[in-house]
Amino acid sequence: MPRKVSRVESWTEETGQHNSWTSRIFNYKCYIVFLTGCYSCHWKFRRWEKTKLGSCCCTWREQVFCTFLVIAFIMSVVMLFTWIETSNEYFGFNWVVFLLTGYWFFWSILMLSLFGILTAYTLLLLILGILLFRERIELYLHVCHKVLIMITILLNVLLMLILFRFWNERWLVVGLSLKVAPENTIMAFEKAVEEGAYGLETDVHISIDQVPFLMHDYDLRRTTNIREVMPKAAYHHPSSFPWSNLSKLNAGKWFLRPETRPYLYMKPISEADKKRAGNQSIPQLTDLLELAKKERKTVIFDLFGPPRHHPLRHTYVHRVVSVILASKIEQHLIFWLPGHDRDYVKFIAPGFQHVGRLFPIDRLIKENISIINVDYKRLFYNGLKDYKAANIYINLYLVNEPWIFSLAWCSRINSVTTDNIPLLSQLNHPHFFMTPRYYMCIWLIMDIISAIFIYAIFCFHWWRELKNEKLLEASRIFEEESLSLSVEQSENQEASQLPKKPFTRVEERPWILGLLGNRRKQTDASLFEETLEKKPGSIKIVQSTVTPEVPLQDFKARQAGETAPQTTLPIAEANKSTVPITGAPHPKI
Repeated sequence: MPRKVSRVESWTEETGQHNSWTSRIFNYKCYIVFLTGCYSCHWKFRRWEKTKLGSCCCTWREQVFCTFLVIAFIMSVVMLFTWIETSNEYFGFNWVVFLLTGYWFFWSILMLSLFGILTAYTLLLLILGILLFRERIELYLHVCHKVLIMITILLNVLLMLILFRFWNERWLVVGLSLKVAPENTIMAFEKAVEEGAYGLETDVHISIDQVPFLMHDYDLRRTTNIREVMPKAAYHHPSSFPWSNLSKLNAGKWFLRPETRPYLYMKPISEADKKRAGNQSIPQLTDLLELAKKERKTVIFDLFGPPRHHPLRHTYVHRVVSVILASKIEQHLIFWLPGHDRDYVKFIAPGFQHVGRLFPIDRLIKENISIINVDYKRLFYNGLKDYKAANIYINLYLVNEPWIFSLAWCSRINSVTTDNIPLLSQLNHPHFFMTPRYYMCIWLIMDIISAIFIYAIFCFHWWRELKNEKLLEASRIFEEESLSLSVEQSENQEASQLPKKPFTRVEERPWILGLLGNRRKQTDASLFEETLEKKPGSIKIVQSTVTPEVPLQDFKARQAGETAPQTTLPIAEANKSTVPITGAPHPKI
């Protein structure tokens, strides 16, 4: 009779294995091999000794490295979050690294990728450790992972020290560089005027022959073709050149090359602008003053002191002020930011609007300073409200991202310095500004999403419990059928191991037929046998007694005392013990 097979499980005749059970065992082995392989580099399945509930899952050394793993993950997440939030300063970071390495590259994107990889790596190890702990398998972190975790911690600590100790000082002066034109060129300032900028910001150096010019870097490698024209002087300070050499350098071709472009995602430039940008040169300060005078735009700049042995080492402020006054620009359009020789500037040019840093309010009032230039990272400084209460004009730099501009807007900041004029000028309200109707829509959407999420979790748990019940039922059926099959196989095996016996037959006698009243064969169950001894050449005959069925009338007669016929074997045949088997027929009883 064929064995029934349920739908939940199936039996293969070729392999003799249970398909669903094999599949579950195989998947579990792969799961354990994957966990131990990634975490401990053990890529062969073995019977891991599971820890007892409530006991420690690893040695004290592994506990220490588990703690280091958690610390590395937290530090990586903090650095990744910090770097994402400082996307406003990616250009400045690229510029600082360029000053150190001499090679222009998108180092900010490289750092973002590095922090992302470190975060993903430590998170993966944490997940693997939690899954191994869930399986109660002893944790053993491979040596390579331990080394990488320590390197991750040291790297994060080093970068944190660099960022928090040197970052703000490097970012205090970041010049204007538009995305549509080469920075610190007349084309860039004209584009800013076209976009509706309120003022123009730049950086000023002074040549060795006393000509103030516009330049942001401390050398000419990045924004000019100094390496092609004067390769030996590429690393010299800009103020060490005469204006005759500076005026011959091209200050726009670098902006058109993909490998030296200042921004990763730059808007496409028209052919006319490309041709114009390719012909830009280093402008003098007087060129910018003429444009600002014509367009009535304010000018704010940082003034860099010349290096040693420069003829104007101590009097460069006097020279710059004289150039500004000679341009006949209205003095109130000049936002004077340099702090060196401020008293002299106030005396010579009383109309300049002096700009200070985040000085105490008492000092600003004493020095008659009504404008401060503040780093955008100080936007959450609680003291800003005191400056606004004292009617001090606040300019925030350097703001390129719309969300930072929105924060400045809501914080009632007076102005911002940016190199992303085309985007910020299009904003007519803060990005996160929400009307009551918009807030209600967001609130309803979040409630609906939360309800769907909760319902999905409930359905998932219900489905998992139902699946577990089905698996338990299938396992129970499989165990019962396996038990019955094993019993059947054991019975067959025991029967096959018993010694073979000769068949015994009962010779039907006429008087037996008359006694029974009908012809009927006797089955083997009516015989009582003893085990035959296997002797070579002979077979032991076992005496058997057949108890015939007695008719009802004979049984009544026997009860009445009548004598019933006896069934016995012939004495001659009963006394026979052995019979040779030399060609003789099968012995009969």
